[in-house]
Amino acid sequence: MSEPVHATLDLAAIRAQHTLLLLGLLWQGERARVDIARELGLSRSAISSMVSELMAVGLVQEVGTRGSGTAGRRATLLALNDRAAYLLAVDLGKSHARVDLLDLRCRTLATRHVAHDIQSGPAATCALLASLSAAVMGDAGITRAAVALAGVGVPGPVDQSTGQMIQPPNMHGWDGENVRARLEGTLGVGVQVDNDANLGALAEARFGAHRGAVDLIYVKVATGIGAGVLLGGRLHRGVRGGAGEIGHISINERQHTGQNAGQSADGEANLPPESRGDLESYAAAQVVVTLAASLRASGVPTTLPNPATLSDLLDHAGTDPLARAVWEDCGHHLGVAVSTALNLFNPEAVVIGGRLAQAGEVFLNAVQRSALSRTMRINAERICIELSTLGSEAGVLGAGAMLLDHLFTPQGLRHLYAISAYTSGQAGTLQSSPTTPPSAALSAASRAPPEARADTRADSRAPPSLPPPV
Repeated sequence: MSEPVHATLDLAAIRAQHTLLLLGLLWQGERARVDIARELGLSRSAISSMVSELMAVGLVQEVGTRGSGTAGRRATLLALNDRAAYLLAVDLGKSHARVDLLDLRCRTLATRHVAHDIQSGPAATCALLASLSAAVMGDAGITRAAVALAGVGVPGPVDQSTGQMIQPPNMHGWDGENVRARLEGTLGVGVQVDNDANLGALAEARFGAHRGAVDLIYVKVATGIGAGVLLGGRLHRGVRGGAGEIGHISINERQHTGQNAGQSADGEANLPPESRGDLESYAAAQVVVTLAASLRASGVPTTLPNPATLSDLLDHAGTDPLARAVWEDCGHHLGVAVSTALNLFNPEAVVIGGRLAQAGEVFLNAVQRSALSRTMRINAERICIELSTLGSEAGVLGAGAMLLDHLFTPQGLRHLYAISAYTSGQAGTLQSSPTTPPSAALSAASRAPPEARADTRADSRAPPSLPPPV
């Protein structure tokens, strides 16, 4: 009796994977059934069966025909219905909050961006995010029932097994806060949370200048400094989610001695960053203005106001001698830490983003000189160190990419079917709560393997099932 059951489960799992591959192709662009059959190496009948299922729940649409160039039949083109479900993308920084409503191609349909001090605490911040989420859904005319998931990027380490913040250095009052659980209760949808640098890496690999890269490091340089590390196409989070904290790499171990003021009885845990000699004490936003004042006092000429603000230094990075000196110094120190990452991971690209990346070529050139002069030849010869081209969009695009990686898995497929069937108007005469999965979706999704039938929190450490655009 057990063998037929296992065979059924295996066939269902295989079908689910083929369905995801099919969706991945259509995410890249329109295709005819014959094209899909050829690219996936499957029979036309198998493709037709999967397409019929996807069309039944509204995930795939026929969008026209393509001439064959012969006297034969014209091929019908298929496309992913990018309005079949919607995503909420949250970019939370130390001094801002942004919420976008995205379609399934991560295109922004509505956005709200406000100044916000994250030190106001979890309750006030999550209440604000709920308000902004309601606003973007209202702006786009979308109900909560049409939203598949919400993705949140936060400027601190997140325990991936629990959704809790773990001692975030720039988020006082957030230690131990379960952001995922709180926001799920507040927003009324499933929530995924990750460090903002990790989401930057996902955004660059799917939407940036290095789309399709499988070994990439994204470094976000702002109030704090963090890195998202993509290895072999997988986001490397470590055991709990703390990998990539490049801002806490010590680049001056001599600065750290037992005579430092503030050292606690148990060693270094309570030392302030300037006593630890880590990267953030040399190159993060909070030390830039102080560095500028110090350089001014040492005689570096400048036409900037006294004191110069961070905006002043960014705006005049390429023209003012003081601003140039500041960014060359910060870039040098960042390059020291980047060289460590290059020698450890040998990526094909390092992409620098965050507010300090607005300093431009002066900053980038200093990073490149410092990093490459310290990197082994085998790790330096083919590396590309560049500024991000995504700018302020990296946060919301990364959140969207994270959600796609969750939805386009066997674990997320059934949930996506249900949302798609609802948004496409195939809920029928169902009169219960609008968030109840429509029967059409349940029927189609029941063909997915049992392990794919409830949990929308697919393990995002798995390789993305949805290929990046070509």
